[in-house]
Amino acid sequence: MKILLMNPPFLPKYSRQSRSPCITKSGTLYYPYFLAYATGAAEKAGHTAKLVDAIAAEMTHEAAAKAAADFNPGLIVLDTSTPSIYNDSKFAELLKTKLPGAHITLVGTFPTNMAEHTFTLSNAIDSLCRGEYDHTVTDLAGALESGKDLKTVKGLSYRKGGKTFNNEARPLIANLDELPFVSEVYKKHLGEKLMKKYFYASITWPYIQILTARGCPYSCAFCNSPFKGSYRARSVANVVEELEYIKNELPFVNETLFEDETFPASKQRTLELCNEITKRGLKLKWSCNARVNTDMETMKAMKAAGCRLMCVGFESPSQTILNGISKGTTKEMQLSFMEDTRKAKMLVNGCFILGLPEDTAETMKATIEFAKELNPNTAQFYPLMVYPGTKSYEWAKEKGFLSTEDFSKWITPEGLHNTTVSRPGLSDKELVGWCNKARLEFYTNSKYLAKVAKQAITNPTEAVRIIKGGKALAKHLFKTAVSKE
Repeated sequence: MKILLMNPPFLPKYSRQSRSPCITKSGTLYYPYFLAYATGAAEKAGHTAKLVDAIAAEMTHEAAAKAAADFNPGLIVLDTSTPSIYNDSKFAELLKTKLPGAHITLVGTFPTNMAEHTFTLSNAIDSLCRGEYDHTVTDLAGALESGKDLKTVKGLSYRKGGKTFNNEARPLIANLDELPFVSEVYKKHLGEKLMKKYFYASITWPYIQILTARGCPYSCAFCNSPFKGSYRARSVANVVEELEYIKNELPFVNETLFEDETFPASKQRTLELCNEITKRGLKLKWSCNARVNTDMETMKAMKAAGCRLMCVGFESPSQTILNGISKGTTKEMQLSFMEDTRKAKMLVNGCFILGLPEDTAETMKATIEFAKELNPNTAQFYPLMVYPGTKSYEWAKEKGFLSTEDFSKWITPEGLHNTTVSRPGLSDKELVGWCNKARLEFYTNSKYLAKVAKQAITNPTEAVRIIKGGKALAKHLFKTAVSKE
């Protein structure tokens, strides 16, 4: 069967695949990596699949619908996100007018956690693939092609005879090595020109995003990850083989981002992988997501294998607040971690959340000062955003703190991060203001500016990243400063 897998049009440079979907202030644009993995799985199963990223390709709704009609698929898979869900369901309607015979299914965390609500958004939605959807898509295509009853497809919710049905959940993929390399999918379906559209403010450009594992053994209350509380890793040999492919077949790629929830989740596996990369002399530059419990031995192995930077969630220095979100870390761990990164000569992108339960003006001030004290290479300051399916969403609903359940309000009209959590003494607008204040203070403090200037002067590739991301961020910081006058 012909399958179209599309990251549908929405706002320019909108990253659905981010765990906090939005348009970033630094110009970051994520690859549609889960959609790409599913594309590879569909092709491996014998289907004719086509991956289209309408965001990266800067397509209008009409242009994307025409591209779909020209391909004429029997199955259309649309990626979604909480803030874009109304747009995504409307786009499904547009596709139905062009391809009335095509089956349209939606994927992503929103339809996974809000299946019944999603069906109410549009009659153009034929089904939803809940959870990990690589094999759900291929099984759905097979059932549609052979005329089998859709009740046989695990992980599927579907509409039939005016009613909706939720099939049993699909088990998570046990052997991730069976999936094709996502880098091969990118090369085939996106190509070098489009791949250079993707940008990550902390990563040297051009970059590529891959997964060496899925899931995370931790369960932070706010996290919108689809696989919290689980962890499955690809084999070391399989990962290194893909890295060799990237080096040989995608020579324009400057850095690989391991988008695993927590790359060093298993110390033994991390050491084995890093040692194998070093042993083979791959000399690749890469970065990853990590936690502050990453120890010095692991950092040294990562650094030797080419790791340049770790993206780390600090969130807050307050133990009460950290405990309240099930973070499992301490301020002492955070400080020790940063000290070790400096010794290991590793860079850090630090993430902080303002407006967490128990946060006050005093604790948010302390978080901002703590971020300046830690002085990571880059920093992100998020307002608390509560997504369906998270403990934080349940908390906000139970407490009556949700200012709206209009999911388009999870971002601003410009597509920037927003919050819909308002509680006594801290409104949603005030919380966004606190994040603007944090960014302004962090990125304009003399200690940080001196460090970045030195990086730009001494390292040409860092200079490209700093200039490319800095231009977008500077515009936002200027607007923030002007609006406060």
